[in-house]
Amino acid sequence: MQPRKKGFTLVELMVVLTVIALLLSLVAPNYVGQVKHAEEAVLRQNLTLMRDALDKHYADAGRYPETLDELVAKHYLRGIPPDPLTQSASTWVPVPPLDPKRGGVWDVKSGAKGYERW
Repeated sequence: MQPRKKGFTLVELMVVLTVIALLLSLVAPNYVGQVKHAEEAVLRQNLTLMRDALDKHYADAGRYPETLDELVAKHYLRGIPPDPLTQSASTWVPVPPLDPKRGGVWDVKSGAKGYERW
């Protein structure tokens, strides 16, 4: 009688790898969807925060700020929040008011592709 060698057979390893691949195929799409949903929630929150600051500036000064940095300089915001989709605070797209005499930034939108309507 020969002593039995310790270890796994190729079939056992293939079964384990197949089970792991199956579990990953079920979990991975859900994870990606949750990350995108979280980024969009943060985007909505940041837009609400900046739009509220723009409205407060207009109520106090009677005009909108010329730039978003003016909101920080006048302490309406502690800092310009980063766009969660681009990971940068410099990609926000300012929207001017219809009447240029009312200031420079009436609204703000995301600079990320596919989110121009936000």
